[in-house]
Amino acid sequence: MPVADFTAIDGLWVALSVFCILVAIGLLYALLRLGATVGRLSSFIQGLEKELLPVISRLGGTVDRVNQQLDKVDQVTDSAVDAAESVDSAVRAVTSALTRPVQRISGLASGIAHGTASLRTRGDFRGAVETGRQAAARREQEIEGELERAGEEPPAVPPPTAAPQ
Repeated sequence: MPVADFTAIDGLWVALSVFCILVAIGLLYALLRLGATVGRLSSFIQGLEKELLPVISRLGGTVDRVNQQLDKVDQVTDSAVDAAESVDSAVRAVTSALTRPVQRISGLASGIAHGTASLRTRGDFRGAVETGRQAAARREQEIEGELERAGEEPPAVPPPTAAPQ
């Protein structure tokens, strides 16, 4: 083929062919780099998986042990609450068992003191006995009132007011 038969369209076809070859080489290079990157990423993920699975497994075991310890703490707290309730019941039982005899003894002592004083001042035995009984009953009522007030909440004390300046 003579050179003179070479037309502009033939030059464009040659340029297009060279361009396509260069694009193919560029794509091949990019795909090779992408393949290498994917390979490294896959290797990284496999290594990460090998390292993280034991850690996750140990973490699961740790969580199980923590849950067991929390169950023990829950049992201890329940036992402490039960013990506190038992102590409260025992204290209430002892208090109620001792309250009435203490009231009676205090009333008796007050009655004897008032009765003796009445016997000395008036000289009347029956009047002294009646005075002693009344004093004993008053003292028992006073103690009962004090015990009722002790079981109540103390009255709220208002905060002090600022003095005017």
